[in-house]
Amino acid sequence: MKPADAPPPARLPASLPAWLPSWAPVVLPALIAAADALLVNGADPSTELGVSLLAAVALLWRRRFPATVFAATLPGMYLAYVWIAPMIALYTVAARRPDRWLLGTAGLLMAAAQFVPYPVSDLPLTDRRQLAVNLVDAFVVAATPIALGLLTRTRRELADRLEELTRSRAREDRLLADRVLATERARLAREMHDVVAHQVSLISLQAGAVQISTEDTRARAGARTIRELSVRTLDELRHMVGILRAAGADTEELTPQPRLADLPRLIELSALDVAFEDACDRETVYSEAVERAAFRTVQEALTNVRKHAPGAKVTVRVAGDGAGGLLVEIRNGPADAAVPAPELPGGGHGLVGLRERAQSLGGTLEAHPTREGGFLVRARLPRE
Repeated sequence: MKPADAPPPARLPASLPAWLPSWAPVVLPALIAAADALLVNGADPSTELGVSLLAAVALLWRRRFPATVFAATLPGMYLAYVWIAPMIALYTVAARRPDRWLLGTAGLLMAAAQFVPYPVSDLPLTDRRQLAVNLVDAFVVAATPIALGLLTRTRRELADRLEELTRSRAREDRLLADRVLATERARLAREMHDVVAHQVSLISLQAGAVQISTEDTRARAGARTIRELSVRTLDELRHMVGILRAAGADTEELTPQPRLADLPRLIELSALDVAFEDACDRETVYSEAVERAAFRTVQEALTNVRKHAPGAKVTVRVAGDGAGGLLVEIRNGPADAAVPAPELPGGGHGLVGLRERAQSLGGTLEAHPTREGGFLVRARLPRE
């Protein structure tokens, strides 16, 4: 009969050191089980030693045939009292086979092999206390490798799921960034329409005036051709911009875009504590695209303050950058804890569009937190 005070089997590590060769996880368990067989049964040839070594050798195929290898280790446990080989085999079944019926059957077989002595006549039927101790010991021995195997499998599944979620999140972020860039490109195309349409309209008007006022037949015909080409250009431009707006999910109308002169009105309607400093040189004339970019920069920065720093004090400064360009700076302090956050959605993608807009004009845009706990957005735009 198995001794009641026998020490519990040693737990095998869940993973081996990385510096070991690739074959080590396959061979080492078999070597440990063989050493256990020799320690328990001695080196003298016997049936018990034979079935114990057979169980150890069978572990070499435990990953490929976990259930079969476990069945091959049970005789060694029942006849020769070896624990290492059947526990490793049962751990492999729990880690690699999701079938609950198979795992439950394997656990019961191992508990039975541990509980029923060899020979069966040694079973202490009259000693109920010893019988209960042996029964508890049998179920503990069977449950330990099952628990470790299920833990390993769950950890592996969670790691795979986390990796899949990470890849999916990265893919969604790329798609969202591409969509934001497409939307901003569509808006830039709309603004290009405003500029080009204005100039082409002037050309068409001048050509119409020449067509009416001139007496020269050739000049009149040339003016008529210019006017027809201008009208056709406007139609094609509107059509192409409409396609770009649809692709970029831009539903705004083709209306004239704001300029620097509209900033006071924007700040007035922002419902924020804003100090506005206009230090621009009135003699310096900036292009329409630059003024629109400056307006959009202030607009987006104020929107971000409203989202992420409610109640913060804001300073908006527009001035020359010393090199003929335009400097737009929006600086806000930390949020006021007494003001409730509006909880508006936002992922910082508006800054992506602003940066692309500034770079398309030959300028730069920087955005980063300040030491005081606030945030700074600074754009440097060229004059033209």
